[in-house]
Parts: sequence; structure tokens; C-alpha cells
Amino acid sequence: MKKILFIICSLVCVNAFSQILSSNVEKKTMALGEVNHFIIKIDNLSNQQVTAAPKNELLPFHFEETKDSIGQNQNLYERKIEFTVYDEGKFTIPELEFKVGSKVLKTIPYEIDVINTAQKADQITDIMNNKEVKLEVKDYWELYKFYILAGLGIIALIIAVIMFIKWGRRSKDSPVIATNQTLKELDALKKKKYVEIGNYRSFYVELIDISRKFITRQYHLPADVLLTDDLIDLIKKNNTISQENEKVVENVFLRGDMVKFAKTFPDKETMEKDFADIRDFVKRSSKDLEFENLRKDV
Repeated sequence: MKKILFIICSLVCVNAFSQILSSNVEKKTMALGEVNHFIIKIDNLSNQQVTAAPKNELLPFHFEETKDSIGQNQNLYERKIEFTVYDEGKFTIPELEFKVGSKVLKTIPYEIDVINTAQKADQITDIMNNKEVKLEVKDYWELYKFYILAGLGIIALIIAVIMFIKWGRRSKDSPVIATNQTLKELDALKKKKYVEIGNYRSFYVELIDISRKFITRQYHLPADVLLTDDLIDLIKKNNTISQENEKVVENVFLRGDMVKFAKTFPDKETMEKDFADIRDFVKRSSKDLEFENLRKDV
């Protein structure tokens, strides 16, 4: 009899001073997105601290915690978790550990069945019927004005690009611009006073160089790479340059070659005449191109 009483007293003492963990899930079956509650309680703490996973991190993946409140006093620890699940299927809340002092307590696992309550045959209807609204021109303008303005802007940009490609580049290569540029280069050559000081070699080198660049640009002939004889033959065969201008180019270029190789020593009057002839040739070049364009049109 004494042994029985001792055992009963021992069990009472153990229960009186040991911690008791309990847990509960409100719903074992829940709909997609439905709110559920999970509650954990630990009794008989005797001022011991409870250690567990931080707030909103207790439940595993798939369980979306929307609220996690923890309450604790000298003898009771209570944690209430509000959660939901957005995936259909069966999910498990595993054993969760709570450390009380040096002792580890574990909850029992729970299996949660998440179902989709919406059926394919369910018909979704609006609360109110749709109303037809008649729109006027200004209403359409307010709705689509940004698209219209953007479209007009794109069209204007395309037109500007086409005009630039068609006329902008052409204007830069126009005969008038090439002529004016070459006349400026000839004026710059004259200011160097090669004729006055008798520097005939530098004079003819620069004069022919300016002329070659002009012929290349104005008549689209490879004057900048051809030898003088080859260039003269090409000019005569091409029929782009008038005979008067051909004669000027031939005389000045051949004399320039002879000067470069010291086979002739021109006087001041010859140098001035060659400069004037090249200048007149540059000015007359536009007439050559006009005649060429007329001949192509015919």
C-alpha cells in the first residue's frame, strides 16, 4: 500500500513541476486562401524562458503566415499563428521544437488538406450589368491623343530622314559648293605670293593638287590617283568636261609635271595665266555638269 501511495505521489509531483506542451489546428481541411489558426501552449514554466523560431518563421514553405502573436508570463507560453495556403494539395506542419531552459519540447505533426472550392461549372457574374456609353469625337481624342501624336511624330521623323538623305547629302556635294570651296583654296594659294617670289615649283604643286581634288569631287573622276597622261586620256574619253576646259587641264597639268622635274622654268606671266585659266575652269565647271545632265535626260 505504501508503494502505491509513493508512486502516486511521485507522478503528481512530476506533473506538477514539469512543462506541458499542447497544440491545436483549427481546421484540418481548408479552402484555397482561407484563414486558419494554429495555437501552441506550454504550461508550468516556473519562470523559465521559451526559445523558438522567430515571428512569422515558424511554419514551413507553402504556409503563408498573416499574423504571429506570442504571449508569456511566469507559468504560461502561448503562441497564436494565423495562416493561409494558396496552393492546392496536402501539406504537413511538421514537429516544431520549443526549448524550455535546457529541455526541448516538440509538437505533434499536422496534415492540412487544401482544396479548391471553385468548380468549372460555376458561373461568375457581375453584380451590375455592363452599360453602353456613347463616345463623341472629343472622347476618342482624349483616349487616344497620345498614340495619335506619337504616330504623327514618327511619321514626321521618317519624312525628315528621307528628305535629309535625298537632299541634304546632295546639297553638300552640289557643284556650287564644290566650286566655292575650290575658289577659296585658290585664293589662299594666291595669298602665299609664290608667283611674286618666283617659287614656281611650290606654286604648281599646290595648284595641281587643288585642281585634282576639284576634278575628283566635281566630276567624280579619280584625278587624285591617276598619272597626268592617264587622267587626260580619261577626260577626253569621258566627255564630261568641255573641250575648252579639257585644254586648260591638259596644258596646266603637263606644264606642272615639267616644272616638278625641273625640265622647264616658267616666267611670272605664264604662272599668272595658268592660275587664271584654272580659276576660270572651276567657275565654268557648273556649265559642264548642266550640259551633262541635259544629255542624260535626253
